[in-house]
Amino acid sequence: MRKLLIGTALAAITTAGGAMADGHGTSACLITKTDTNPFFVKMREGAEAAAEAAGLTLRSYAGKVDGDHETQVAAIETCIADGASGILLTASDTSSIVGAVTQARDAGLLVIALDTPLEPIDAADATFATDNFLAGELIGQWAAATLGDDAANAKIAMLDLAVSQPTVGVLRDQGFLQGFGIDLADPNVNGDEDDPRIVGNDVTAGNEEGGRRAMENLLAVDPEINVVYTINEPAAAGAYEALKSIGRENDVLIVSVDGGCPGVQNIADGVIGATSQQYPLLMASKGIEAIAAFAADGTLPENTPGKNFFDTGVALVTDQPADGVESISVAEGTDLCWG
Repeated sequence: MRKLLIGTALAAITTAGGAMADGHGTSACLITKTDTNPFFVKMREGAEAAAEAAGLTLRSYAGKVDGDHETQVAAIETCIADGASGILLTASDTSSIVGAVTQARDAGLLVIALDTPLEPIDAADATFATDNFLAGELIGQWAAATLGDDAANAKIAMLDLAVSQPTVGVLRDQGFLQGFGIDLADPNVNGDEDDPRIVGNDVTAGNEEGGRRAMENLLAVDPEINVVYTINEPAAAGAYEALKSIGRENDVLIVSVDGGCPGVQNIADGVIGATSQQYPLLMASKGIEAIAAFAADGTLPENTPGKNFFDTGVALVTDQPADGVESISVAEGTDLCWG
């Protein structure tokens, strides 16, 4: 199973190992959306360990909150001025950041988007990420299979990321809907579907408070919601608290994406029914290896065959497996969480 999850990640960086000894004296930057979200904490751990192994100096930056575009732009400018060899970036605003990314690439830096593709995706030299559409599709398929015939009458709350609709949020949202069996309108946009099963969309900023507020808003639209899609597990925890406050925590199906250790524990505790697990530590460590290879001899990272990004793997985690939907158990998800 471990081979299945990360096998696609092992072929793309073929020269990084030889670059380690030549990495001394070079530096890299990691720029995340925040420095408090556990997902980005794990990403930083992976980057730090890989940078130490490669002999690179790593400088880490983060927005004050998810959506803090200006701080990320300032961090890119600092990395350029400091003469870094490359940047690993999880962009809050995937289109507006392109100008700053272009400046970095023009200055000779390798820019790798982590987790969240830029708009367009080729604005970065490479993207190391989960297949976020597939991650959404898996939880959509699981939710539909779990409901069975009742899926035809579902009442679905869509708890998205941000009003700006960054790519990671759109991909997960649209993947979920397709997996559930709902026809998409424009697959590059959230909230334009006309299926009557969708109660509505609201945004969470990817945190627990936002998830609670968004859930309360959508319950005010329809108090009989019985399926909740959430952009990530902190938002799912907030949605659960909103449902618990009205005594409905046990009769609503919540699904999510991330697969962090706290999120996997939330499956065991009955907060979340299933989640799609991704591997941020692997994203960051492979990204640092790619910067080391680039600094050594100009080698550029390669995409996973058949995709326009470097796929770091995804797995559905649940203790309620559904027919026709491949999954791993909570015990397996705990062993793998965010590795």
